[in-house]
Amino acid sequence: MSDIKTPSEISKISIETAIAKADAPFLKLAILGFLAGAFVAFAAEGSNMAAFGLLADPGTYGLGRLVAGAVFPTGLMLIVIAGGELFTGNTLMLAAAFERRITVGKMLRNWAIVYAMNLVGSLFIAYVIYKTGLLSAGNGELGGVTIKIAAAKANLSFSNAFLLGIFCNWLVCLAVWMAFATKSMTGKLFAIFFPIMLFVASGFEHCIANMYYIPAGIFAAGNQAYLDSAFALGLSADALSGLDYHGFFAGNLLPVTLGNIVGGGIFVAMAYLFAYREQAGSGGSGTGKQGGTGR
Repeated sequence: MSDIKTPSEISKISIETAIAKADAPFLKLAILGFLAGAFVAFAAEGSNMAAFGLLADPGTYGLGRLVAGAVFPTGLMLIVIAGGELFTGNTLMLAAAFERRITVGKMLRNWAIVYAMNLVGSLFIAYVIYKTGLLSAGNGELGGVTIKIAAAKANLSFSNAFLLGIFCNWLVCLAVWMAFATKSMTGKLFAIFFPIMLFVASGFEHCIANMYYIPAGIFAAGNQAYLDSAFALGLSADALSGLDYHGFFAGNLLPVTLGNIVGGGIFVAMAYLFAYREQAGSGGSGTGKQGGTGR
């Protein structure tokens, strides 16, 4: 018997998982949400460390995106394999809510707890990384690149941030979706790696990743050496002026989060629900053995 699930079987597993997530206790969601935020932040800081020299040079920028994309999938791998609750993956719960297998209220409760704790976990890692002095790598160039990345994200237009958010979580949720297809460790790792690498290499916007990228840039902007490096790399005073907590929450997180909900909830969860509705959406109130193990 093949280990690989069919698309209709994946749809059923996704709904069963959503049922379990909807009923998960607060403490479990809070702990796993914090861990997922931290795991994504680790992936973000690691991808910056690996690629900052390439990202700083326009001639190697594309290669830098590819290197960052090769490191970043570690975050979702940790969440799926070790356990975590990631808001962007949990947008897949929309299909179960549409089918009335869970209530909208329970879905929103999960999203609120997980989103808040993803933020706490990401901010914790961003602050500690700043305090360690790791951003001094490359004579402060990593700090400069960190500021420049954050400023670019904080200054996106609402429409661009929204659209880049759609594309990002379309791919992230496809990674989660394909990871449902197998119980094999190797299979899950391969399912996750390529879609996540593609979203990072493409420059799409992920709200939880940005909970590291932008605060890390705000923290780094408090260091004059990092600021000088950022200006040397081409950061403008106008771009720097937009790098604050208003730019973080209103300028980036709001539109990116909305785009992520559409990308995962509509283009993955709802698309496959309607494609395989008879097989996945009907029947019992499954208990969802896979709930709470991440995604």
